[in-house]
Amino acid sequence: MQVLDRRKAMAIVPLLRLAFRPFFLAGCGLALLAVPVWLAALNGSLGDWQPAGGWLAWHRHELLFGFSLAIIAGFLLTAVQTWTGQPGLSGRPLAGLALLWLAGRVAWLVNLPWPLLALLELAFPLLVALLMGRTLWRVRQKRNYPVVMVLLLLAAVDGLAVYGLVQGNDGWQRQGVLGGIWLVAAMMGLIGGRVIPFFTQRGLGRVEAVAPWPWLDWLILAASALVALLYAGGPALSPSVWIGVLFAALAVGHCLRLWRWHDRGLWQVPLLWSLHLAYAWLALACLGMALWHFGVPLNSSLAVHCLTIGAMAGLILAMITRVSLGHTGRPLQPPAGMALAFVLLNLAGVCRVVLVHWLPLAGLWLAGLCWLLAFALYAWQYTPMLLRARVDGHPG
Repeated sequence: MQVLDRRKAMAIVPLLRLAFRPFFLAGCGLALLAVPVWLAALNGSLGDWQPAGGWLAWHRHELLFGFSLAIIAGFLLTAVQTWTGQPGLSGRPLAGLALLWLAGRVAWLVNLPWPLLALLELAFPLLVALLMGRTLWRVRQKRNYPVVMVLLLLAAVDGLAVYGLVQGNDGWQRQGVLGGIWLVAAMMGLIGGRVIPFFTQRGLGRVEAVAPWPWLDWLILAASALVALLYAGGPALSPSVWIGVLFAALAVGHCLRLWRWHDRGLWQVPLLWSLHLAYAWLALACLGMALWHFGVPLNSSLAVHCLTIGAMAGLILAMITRVSLGHTGRPLQPPAGMALAFVLLNLAGVCRVVLVHWLPLAGLWLAGLCWLLAFALYAWQYTPMLLRARVDGHPG
């Protein structure tokens, strides 16, 4: 049976052997497309062409529910095989799921009739949640049930954004996207809280990883989910001292984690410092939102971009760089240029959050250029790996 299963696995085209392959490529491709298109739209270079809801709605929706969710799906549907010992999604079912994701992107971009757009858009996160839940349920792996809950909540807030689009209500669209952004932050806290100390231990040759504090892990997850629901429901859109306290507590919790995980040796290892810097952006985003809710006169959009560029995109780039190496049978040594890619993405965050204060237009375009170069470096170095079989001859 093992021989037959191996033969079947090896007969599948390499791109469709595990979910990280098509979805990392797809997410990276959208990252390379979305930011230049958004900048072109801001510049008035696209004429009368408008996607569903207009370019601002497309920009904020697609970088969350298109780009980020593709990477999340690729990571989770690959990791669940390791977590449970159950076969991962592959072959035609994986191709179908990837095509569904692509159909949702096209539907939004060309403004298909709303019933079809809603069906194509919402089916993807719901199917990912169903696939994850089914695999975890088979082995009753309760530890990872919160992952499924976050995926279902992401589908719900995506539904809110779509409903806002159908009703022509920009406020609901914004609430759905902001709720989704902070749900991804919750996912970052959940998954990052596990893998960052583990990867740090492995990368530095420590005897064991820093022991987790379960009470802190659950508090961060619960507080992050609550923040997301407050955005989706609307209360967090206006300054509130109590919500500021919640964000301040999240900032303290994330900083406490970073302090416990820190080791001076990690700054010599690009695969490690990229992860830690991304997590530091998450803490900074929470601090920025706390200050805004406390009444400090700063633009809340800056804190949101700390989260979306520095934290989300930073953690995505660091994770897909490492995961792609490990799951293609390669040593955990990134190709030449990836350290530069990590630097560029952090510079994109600095330009979008800091430089725009003094040079608004230059800061915006420099942020876009740094983002584009960072993901172009990944695409250049990793596309051949993702399209070819594992170098060690194993399936996957």
